[in-house]
Amino acid sequence: MSGWDDKPQIIGFKQQRPTVAKGSALNSAQRSGLVVSSESKGAGQNHGPADHQRIAKLDRDDAPKPPEKIGVDVGKAVATARMAIKNQDGKSMTQKELATAVNAQPSAITDLEAGRAIPDQQLLAKLERKLNIKLRGAKATIGAPLHPPKKK
Repeated sequence: MSGWDDKPQIIGFKQQRPTVAKGSALNSAQRSGLVVSSESKGAGQNHGPADHQRIAKLDRDDAPKPPEKIGVDVGKAVATARMAIKNQDGKSMTQKELATAVNAQPSAITDLEAGRAIPDQQLLAKLERKLNIKLRGAKATIGAPLHPPKKK
């Protein structure tokens, strides 16, 4: 609500604010009845150095965990199924030949057989189809035939 009765604001004139006092100056000002504020200016704002111990603790607590690795049982199942497949010379399939067959890097097959690989569902699906064994699911079914003979 503005009108003629409002107090005019003078440009360049600072409004009088309560002064901040500490200790004995605060006590004497309160005794004399002056308007005095006892709160510190900029309370809650930390302009000093960061609290490095607190930040380090947060970093230790919230550190991301490395991704889960494929189990060794999956690697053993891949290795045994790969060795069971023979070529026309009677030799077992190599890791490089398996990698070429499933369109993957040979190092991916090596890591998978060693249990160092991160689970890649597409690669596991291709290997399941090529080797005709289960590589995903319950631990009891890993290494079992992908399509077991039907019971009559």
